[in-house]
Amino acid sequence: MNSKHFLVLLWLLIVVLKCHCQEINDYDQIDNPAVLPLITQLVYSRISNLTSVLNQEITRDSTFCVKDPDSDWNQAFNFSSDLSFLTSCIKKTKGDITKRLCTAAEVKFYLNNLLEKSTSANYLKPNKNCNLTSWVSGCEPGWACSVHSSQKIDLKNSKEIPARTSNCQACCEGFFCPHGITCMIPCPLGSYCPLATLNKTTGICEPYLYQLPPMQPNHTCGGANIWADISSSGEMFCSAGSYCPTTTKRIPCSSGHYCRMGSTSEKRCFKLSSCNSNTATQNMHAYGIMLIAALSTLLLIIYNCSDQVLTTRERRIAKSREAAARSAKKTANAHQRWKFAKDAAKKGATGLQAQLSRKLSRKKETAHLGKVKILNQETSETDVELLSHSQPVTSSMVASSSVVPKESGKKPSGLMHIMHEIENDPYINDNPTIEIETRDKSVTGNVSKGKQPHTHTQIFKYAYTQLEKEKAQQQENKNLTFSGVIKMATNTEKRKRPFIEISFKDLTLTLKAQNKHILRNVTGKIKPGRITAVMGPSGAGKTTLLSALAGKAFGCLVTGSILINERNESIHSFKKIIGFVPQDDVVHGNLTVEENLWFSAQCRLSADLSKPEKVLVVERVIEFLGLQSVRNSLVGTVEKRGVSGGQRKRVNVGLEMVMEPSLLILDEPTSGLDSASSQLLLRALRREALEGVNICMVVHQPSYALFKMFDDLILLGKGGLTVYHGSAKKVEEYFSGLGINVPERINPPDYFIDILEGIAVPGGSSGLSYKELPIRWMLHNGYPIPLDMRQNAEQFHMSQSVNSANEIDHDGSGNVEKTFAGELWQDVRNNVELQGEKIRFNFLKSKDLSDRKTPGVFKQYKYFLIRAGKQRLREARIQAIDYLILLLAGACLGSLTKASDQTFGAAGYTYTVIAVSLLCKVAALRSFSLDKLHYWRESDSGMSSLAYFLSKDTIDHFNTVIKPVVYLSMFYFFTNPRSTFGDNYVVLLCLVYCVTGIAYALSILFEPGAAQLWSVLLPVVLTLIATQPKDNKILKDIANLCYSKWALQAFIIANAERYQGVWLISRCGSLLKSGYDIHDWSLCISILILMGVIARAIAFFCMVTFQKK
Repeated sequence: MNSKHFLVLLWLLIVVLKCHCQEINDYDQIDNPAVLPLITQLVYSRISNLTSVLNQEITRDSTFCVKDPDSDWNQAFNFSSDLSFLTSCIKKTKGDITKRLCTAAEVKFYLNNLLEKSTSANYLKPNKNCNLTSWVSGCEPGWACSVHSSQKIDLKNSKEIPARTSNCQACCEGFFCPHGITCMIPCPLGSYCPLATLNKTTGICEPYLYQLPPMQPNHTCGGANIWADISSSGEMFCSAGSYCPTTTKRIPCSSGHYCRMGSTSEKRCFKLSSCNSNTATQNMHAYGIMLIAALSTLLLIIYNCSDQVLTTRERRIAKSREAAARSAKKTANAHQRWKFAKDAAKKGATGLQAQLSRKLSRKKETAHLGKVKILNQETSETDVELLSHSQPVTSSMVASSSVVPKESGKKPSGLMHIMHEIENDPYINDNPTIEIETRDKSVTGNVSKGKQPHTHTQIFKYAYTQLEKEKAQQQENKNLTFSGVIKMATNTEKRKRPFIEISFKDLTLTLKAQNKHILRNVTGKIKPGRITAVMGPSGAGKTTLLSALAGKAFGCLVTGSILINERNESIHSFKKIIGFVPQDDVVHGNLTVEENLWFSAQCRLSADLSKPEKVLVVERVIEFLGLQSVRNSLVGTVEKRGVSGGQRKRVNVGLEMVMEPSLLILDEPTSGLDSASSQLLLRALRREALEGVNICMVVHQPSYALFKMFDDLILLGKGGLTVYHGSAKKVEEYFSGLGINVPERINPPDYFIDILEGIAVPGGSSGLSYKELPIRWMLHNGYPIPLDMRQNAEQFHMSQSVNSANEIDHDGSGNVEKTFAGELWQDVRNNVELQGEKIRFNFLKSKDLSDRKTPGVFKQYKYFLIRAGKQRLREARIQAIDYLILLLAGACLGSLTKASDQTFGAAGYTYTVIAVSLLCKVAALRSFSLDKLHYWRESDSGMSSLAYFLSKDTIDHFNTVIKPVVYLSMFYFFTNPRSTFGDNYVVLLCLVYCVTGIAYALSILFEPGAAQLWSVLLPVVLTLIATQPKDNKILKDIANLCYSKWALQAFIIANAERYQGVWLISRCGSLLKSGYDIHDWSLCISILILMGVIARAIAFFCMVTFQKK
């Protein structure tokens, strides 16, 4: 047996060597079962060598569609698992197979024809074997020929096409023979290439689409004829619902598995997904429903838990605050009782001193007994409460009383000495409630020792204790003696604010566009510690005066001088200690009253101020403004009811009071308020004035009770001229001197306004009109009179110097009538100058003279982030609607646009880019468009614009992360593309990040209506541009600037990578047509992120540059 085995092996070795030595054109042993496998392996090695050569060629020319050449070619032409189709072809061709296989040059010729857009896949260019003069039967589709028997063939030759015109016959199974060349090419894996059969009814060789040539009766249907993209050679692809382990075998997909088109094996379906037999895709709707259910549960937990945490925290803080208020009130009552007892003891001790002095002078030996008796009498009446509160004092009193005789005549008696100790004891003064101190040592002791409280309870106890002390002090201040006033004035313990005094002289504001005076020759001064009211008829320039003093007058020519503390300094140098209350109630409606005030205090009070002190400031403002009952109520918006209008107005004022300003400017703070609310507001402002705050406010026809609360009055007439400026108590006296007396039962402010409006005629013998009142004021104070008003002044028989500045005729240039073009040019120039002035102001950096260090950018970012988070939690319903719309969009688009294998899902992804961009942009507009007024107010007060912008963007990152999941939970599981969920999520995440930044810029640059229109148009227009054929360089450059082009490219590349084997030419053709590169997925992601960053930078620049003042 061993010798026989040896002989067989030796014979096989000789055959193999013979095969290697020959050109494999003559196999006389192909019928031998032992030799045929070796021949098959030898032929396969020749084919493998050919594909390796083609691999290098195509790698060099088609890098845009081949990511990993070895992997792609291995998945397309690795037939090592089953070579039965090759064995069958060797038998059919009787060993002539290698002479029929296409060389590298022929394969290149075929592939190059496919990649040329002008050439059809069904017809190739003329070549050496198939042309007008030579057209053998092998040139027909599905047929191939052999080279001449004496001709040698080199499959690796990639330069010359060999002459192949003899022995033509039908193509083998597993190979395809294109129309126009006379050789065979192996069908790639994932294809099904059986021999064609003639359909006698249609004359078509099925399953292929070619027909037999006419006038050739001996010509039969051959094999496959074309391998190209799916649209040109779809009949060659292994059909959906089946898989093809080899190119000659097709098996239906079994139940529980799915087989996509071009599959080489069946894939098991996921659990919970339904897969019937012959199924192309698995039904994963259950996973989409589970994902959206899990996401909804997560969002509900986040929103509900966060809201519950905030509610519970606020409830605990409210309980601590209420307990602290009760404790402080009890402490204040005990302090009051102790003070009464102390005063009674002092009064009794004074009387006792006088009696003892008289008795000691008459009878020294009975002094001790008499004093004890009197002490007993006094103790029974006045010292009961005192002794019950302070037993150590009683013992010291008795001990001291025994040594009084030794000290008489030199020092006060022992009892008086004890009372002085009680009065001057700092421990008793700082801790008046000794009985409560035994229960609350942790609070009172900490404060007295200089340790700052840190818990909510301790902080609130400290704050309310100080408030009760301030109330008691205010009560004492009503009945102060002269020594008490001196003591209060010299008290250095209380923090004092820096004083700001503003004086202005000949202040004139002229509109540049119209050359019209809106404020003229106003001279005066507003002083710290006083409330100045600015009154006048409509159009008198009241708000303009405040704007000029606050440095906010734009589009005006300002002349005259404004001095700060008698120095020529910019008002913006003091903006950290200046409060400006706008006429409109610019308050965050989705925050509570306390949250609004607390945020303003955190960002604008000194960074060195401790938290207990900040809490004290906020609690003081809430107490003074009477907002205790609504402190935890939302302020409310137009859509959502909140606090009342009067309370909202007080919150508007409180936002500036909590920052402890030195100058407080208010624009019509009492408008819309009833008399009681106005007086409550004025009392709060009066307390601010007592601390040295300079308060200036515009008021409209206040009540007489309100009018009496003002210290100074600036009365302006029409044209912005001063009618009166001085003490509010002397205004009636001044007008009486002019012969204008206020009638009985008429409110003086109303009467003066009516006169200045021209409604009421001054009574008496004055004979003045409202136009002459400004001149009388100038004459009264010796101010220079403008040139155009001198004629009216001559009737008063007084000579006045004329202000040389006013002698210039501002309207001189207007005497000549301008043309329409001239007026248009003037308006354009004025608008440009106005915008330039605003931009210069926004970038103006003034020297900080406020001596207050507010929190830095990072600290303010933290405060802004907390505020934005609370606001977003309270907008849960709006967020839910956004998610629902996005969910419906994903379901609709997923149902209508199935993932097409021909375009790799391009249609569905195109609609996805448009829908997600549009919906996310419109939602992101709310981040800035609704808060413009709030931002303008906060930035004017010195808050960080960068912290504000970053906090908004950070909060929106939550939506950036969640919204792609919401959309894909429907779209991905409905379309079931070949790319992974992770790939689609990353692209969509970057897309949402990009379009959110663009929405920021739109919301800042445009009004809400225009911004919404742009948000709808941009995605559609940019996507249309991105999907147009790039025929010229300009269109290509424009498309590269469109974010939709990069998002769509990333989607398609991620999906196209999953198409392998028979799909290779389809992938290359589609990417070539679209101009995409399979290596650019990371580039697309990077560009989307970069565009998002650039859009945010532009939005921030526009926010700080083009803001409205």
